[in-house]
Amino acid sequence: MKRTYRVVVAKPGLDGHDRGAKTITRALRDHGFEVIYTGLHQTPEQIAETALQEDVDAVGLSLLSGAHLTLFPRVMDELRARGLGDALVFGGGVISDADARVLKQQGVAEVFGPGSSLKAISQWLEAQLDQRED
Repeated sequence: MKRTYRVVVAKPGLDGHDRGAKTITRALRDHGFEVIYTGLHQTPEQIAETALQEDVDAVGLSLLSGAHLTLFPRVMDELRARGLGDALVFGGGVISDADARVLKQQGVAEVFGPGSSLKAISQWLEAQLDQRED
């Protein structure tokens, strides 16, 4: 890792399941990232404001409610509105391959589904952010 990267992990919307978000938060921390977990029931505005206040490099969104096609783009709009359009956005949850393709077309860098390797996610994020440092 070229430097210690700052990452917000957030749970947008009314989804009350946070086991996955807490698991990825710990995995990223253990890999060497500085991680800020926002907790449950965050609005897109709250997530973007946290990203701004914490001066993050990446935003990880975890969603199981099925509202990803609505909430992920709203978070990205709020990030852009705050001048954070260059923040790397990635997501996870129960998201179909078709929906993941749509999200990627909208600018989400990657979508990880259930059973994704925590090590692989951490390595992917490190590589993506390292590339941006060049």
